Amino acid sequence: MKQCDLLKLSRKQKRLCRREPGLAETLRDAIRLGIMECQYQFRSERWNCSLEGRTSLLKRGFKETAFLYAVSSAALTHSLARACSAGRMERCTCDDSPDLENRKAWQWGVCGDNLKYSTKFLKKFLGQKRIGKDLRAKVDIHNTNVGIKAVKNGLKTTCKCHGVSGSCAVRTCWKQLSPFHEVGRLLKLRYDDAVKVFSTTNDAVGHSELASPQRHSHSTKHPASPRATDLVYVEDSPSFCRPSKYSLGTAGRTCSREGNCDSMCCGRGYNTQSRLVTFSCHCQVQWCCYVECQQCMQEEVVYSCKQ
Repeated sequence: MKQCDLLKLSRKQKRLCRREPGLAETLRDAIRLGIMECQYQFRSERWNCSLEGRTSLLKRGFKETAFLYAVSSAALTHSLARACSAGRMERCTCDDSPDLENRKAWQWGVCGDNLKYSTKFLKKFLGQKRIGKDLRAKVDIHNTNVGIKAVKNGLKTTCKCHGVSGSCAVRTCWKQLSPFHEVGRLLKLRYDDAVKVFSTTNDAVGHSELASPQRHSHSTKHPASPRATDLVYVEDSPSFCRPSKYSLGTAGRTCSREGNCDSMCCGRGYNTQSRLVTFSCHCQVQWCCYVECQQCMQEEVVYSCKQ
């Protein structure tokens, strides 16, 4: 219960956290997973998903905000499903789908990732039953659902043979989530093709919905709704070149001269520095159980953006 109080949660979320043994640790795992994947995907971009400026960024409707909502919900969905199958959550276990394959997998001691439970619990945890009335609320809910869908997209069937001498006389199959790197890669592609949206009134149903000037319906020239897999945003991003309340800027960031230095450094140019680095080399396996290596040195050229 104390662990739940240490997390930045709403009152309702803290109540759910206290009622679900194992949830606090899973939430912390999800936060770490989301941050690490975000920083990996944006390691070569001007905005590198640093923690500095994140609070201000989340108050705006940029493409980067869209990615943060999506990767956070994806990380939580993924972590919850894995925690269930690993036995770290008391109220859920393996994939409990009623089909025959999952029952057979359970009998053989194999545990499928429980995506069904994690998705259901996440929507309850985030309170998504109430659709936001304003544009920003709709955008945040849409991007959160994109993250959940990205995890579902990576669900695959894994099989194991139990026959004599490896034959497949008996085969067990179960559902397993893809590594989270694959989810992150998919969401980065969604970010690259993100769609700018505005709010429009649907006369047929009598309420507002998201629409994009980049997409048009087949029958008319009117803007169409973004796809359920599109990341959406409402305002253009800053350049992230100079320090601001959204980021530290790109001064001092390392870059690749043949790759992204021109873009990363925003036309300011870059410094070139040579340094000697030490690394293990000529490694040999020694009987029985250790590896013996020599220490080698080589010159390395590092490029970093000017102030």
